[in-house]
Amino acid sequence: MLFKPTLQFTEHGEGLQILHYEVGQKYEPHYDYFVDEFNTKNGGQRIATVLMYLSDVEEGGETVFPAAKANFSSVPWWNELSECGKKGISVKPKMGDALLFWSMWPDATLDPSSLHGGCPVIKGNKWSSTKWMHVSEYKLFYLQFIGIHVFCIHKQTSLAQIG
Repeated sequence: MLFKPTLQFTEHGEGLQILHYEVGQKYEPHYDYFVDEFNTKNGGQRIATVLMYLSDVEEGGETVFPAAKANFSSVPWWNELSECGKKGISVKPKMGDALLFWSMWPDATLDPSSLHGGCPVIKGNKWSSTKWMHVSEYKLFYLQFIGIHVFCIHKQTSLAQIG
């Protein structure tokens, strides 16, 4: 069996990532799994992602899965999607919603259809939080700088924006 029947959300998960996107900002399509040995030493492979939407977005900002195979135009919200959102199966951000998707198949092979990205925000702001789950226990490591715990911050957020 790949993992225990009840995946331990705290023991198998990385720390929460908080992301903020302003108009024009996006996240290029990528995989959450690793293709190198170094990143799987702690907790093994990433098996699943929980993406939590912390705000509504007036326009754009969808999470899109461009490699997924489906009839995209059959979803009820098709006409509400941005052009980017129409390039695959997409989920519109809605405050309070969460999206769970898998990066691996039950036989432990990596799932290329888990390729996903964040469409550009066209109007408004997008706030989200990500929790990555690993096959095995993931040991959290924190940096300590002058008594302040520094957690993982989105690369587009400066320390001035945090403080």
